[in-house]
Amino acid sequence: MLRYSTNPTSDEPCPTATIQGGRQISNGRGGNVNRIDLTPYRFEALIFDCDGTLVNTAPLHFRSLQRAFASQGLEISESWYRDRLGFSRKPLFEAFEREFDVTLDHEAAGVLSESIFASIVHEVQETPVVASIARRHHGRMPMAVASGGQRFLVEATLKSCGLLDLFDAIVTVDDVPEGKPSPALFLEAANRLQTSPGLCLVFEDSDEGVEAAKRANMTVIDVRSSVSDSE
Repeated sequence: MLRYSTNPTSDEPCPTATIQGGRQISNGRGGNVNRIDLTPYRFEALIFDCDGTLVNTAPLHFRSLQRAFASQGLEISESWYRDRLGFSRKPLFEAFEREFDVTLDHEAAGVLSESIFASIVHEVQETPVVASIARRHHGRMPMAVASGGQRFLVEATLKSCGLLDLFDAIVTVDDVPEGKPSPALFLEAANRLQTSPGLCLVFEDSDEGVEAAKRANMTVIDVRSSVSDSE
């Protein structure tokens, strides 16, 4: 089986060696969607986080959570939420209760916020600097999404941006015992892609996600500087 590597100067795949170990890489050159340079890295599969990486969902998730919390007489600030972008709903709810010494009806908040998000998911926009990488490598190597979100929301989000069909596997918090920073999501994605974890290149936008990828022994690109430069 051929092992493929990216080459921004050519559309042809080429055989490649492999990366050893997991390390954090911060890329960003500014100016256009091709500024995340993958040429120094060798890999056989790509794994993408969804929210904040492939697509910009933070404003929509915050709106949905804000309304869900308000229904219980609670107020969540955008700055508090953005500091915890890598959290799945359960740990997010638990952190809010712990830090503000309140009790939150998890089930009610989850159901309402999910319903609200689903009703506005058509407003989601892709993150061009990252989504362009997925579009370019579609059909050239195995690719997966590993997200701490729930499957029906992740798939609806990707579908709304025309990204869903690019991926060979979608792994969500519904598929593993625990979310990031546990490596479970990334390890399951590698398993479904039939690729060794050490040969996977991950794209992430949160501290929890970066830690999870490193714990899975994968090379990870922190896209935050590139995404912020493109906005």
